[in-house]
Amino acid sequence: MTLLALERVSRDFDVSRPWLNRVIEREPRRVLRAVDGVSFEVRAGETLALVGESGCGKSTVARLIVGLYTPSEGSIAFRGRRMQMIFQDPYASLNPRWRVGKIVAEPLRFLNHSSGKSAQARVAELLTQVGLAPEDGDKYPHEFSGGQRQRISIARALAGEPDLLVCDEPTSALDVSVQAQILNLMSELQRRLQLTYVFISHNLAVVSQVADRVGVMYLGRIVELAPAREIFSRPRHPYTRMLLDAVPDLSMTGKPRVPVAGEVPNPLAPPPGCAFHPRCPHAQARCRVEQPASVDNVACHGVQEGWIRT
Repeated sequence: MTLLALERVSRDFDVSRPWLNRVIEREPRRVLRAVDGVSFEVRAGETLALVGESGCGKSTVARLIVGLYTPSEGSIAFRGRRMQMIFQDPYASLNPRWRVGKIVAEPLRFLNHSSGKSAQARVAELLTQVGLAPEDGDKYPHEFSGGQRQRISIARALAGEPDLLVCDEPTSALDVSVQAQILNLMSELQRRLQLTYVFISHNLAVVSQVADRVGVMYLGRIVELAPAREIFSRPRHPYTRMLLDAVPDLSMTGKPRVPVAGEVPNPLAPPPGCAFHPRCPHAQARCRVEQPASVDNVACHGVQEGWIRT
């Protein structure tokens, strides 16, 4: 069953200077298109990961899904009851003046799920579920480590009994050993509670552990969407290949690699044609003038016409 569907979703931000400055200096308005025609579906019980370099628009997609931003174009359909979000920085997303018990109980009060002693019992159950002690509800966020704070964030998200969890770089602020603990916890909770995840990350090593399908984003567009095993074993888009070549892998020692060269173009002035062509070693004349459509879930002229072998 399809739980979430995005259809040609775009999001623009007006980054113009103040009106008076523009009038005096005769500057036009400046509009940044952070997300450009993104379409995908998420099936119940699966994990869809969105990956790409910083600034590619993946976090904007996350905020569009949960309603923190409204789409400039396109539509988002959610067929579940509730969704929640887990943010990148667990400390910044927790109220430092509230005790943990109150933080976790807030969704319960808002949704009228529990009150009084039953709310306390539910908070204790949620804290235990994420590997903390019920007594931790009497502490403040600053008394916990980064990994423990992220566990608190997960407990708060689960308090609303969501069908969908949107996870925006949930492990990037954590040490590698702690990352593994949080990923294992999230996988266990998914199996136990039948959760669905949209997982945002720039770390392909992390994505390989959790994702069922992967969408690769570049400059606001999805350039490749495929099952995770295909992305990691037979990537088709040149950008996906370059991202994978940048992942440390001892089995590739001594073998040629093509790391991602150059910088992400300025989204206020994206290059014509395929946005990746200034950095692509396979770019041809058509790539410089015509934006590729997504055919068979990959947006690349070379793949579609056969002059890039996959």
